[in-house]
Amino acid sequence: MTEQERLQRNTERLQELNALFAARVKSVLDCLEARGLRPRIQDAWRSPAAQLQAYLSGHSKLRFGFHNVTDAAGKPAALAADILDDDAPTAPAHAFLLQLAALAEQADLSSGIRWGLPLAFASAIDTAIAAQDWQANVKIGWDPTHVETRAVTVAQARAGQRPLS
Repeated sequence: MTEQERLQRNTERLQELNALFAARVKSVLDCLEARGLRPRIQDAWRSPAAQLQAYLSGHSKLRFGFHNVTDAAGKPAALAADILDDDAPTAPAHAFLLQLAALAEQADLSSGIRWGLPLAFASAIDTAIAAQDWQANVKIGWDPTHVETRAVTVAQARAGQRPLS
């Protein structure tokens, strides 16, 4: 993807996010870019049909998730985004994934980098992030490019609750 295409895609995908969540994601993107990386929002809002397909194919464990959230008028307002390394979209380096997780956490977001890992492996990620050891040889969870809100649960979002700050 060209640089212009990547930037345009990010602009479009940010508009599919809840405004407060989008501001946090934008700060993560900006910080990654300042480090010389080229983050790309691959997915933001998903239709219920697309989410069902992700669930059935094993790419999601939820039939309704943060990607499916809309505002009161039904307009896309997702509370999750999948952020890839545009230079290696199918095989992101640990350095990208660790920095993405670290910056997401600094923005009070969480990522899927630890999902499915035993505690010892998740702790190794914590150690690498604390040391800013972006080259650490750590095990990575099953959805490391996924970034989501911490402000509400999926059940709360489905019931209409949204982040307030």
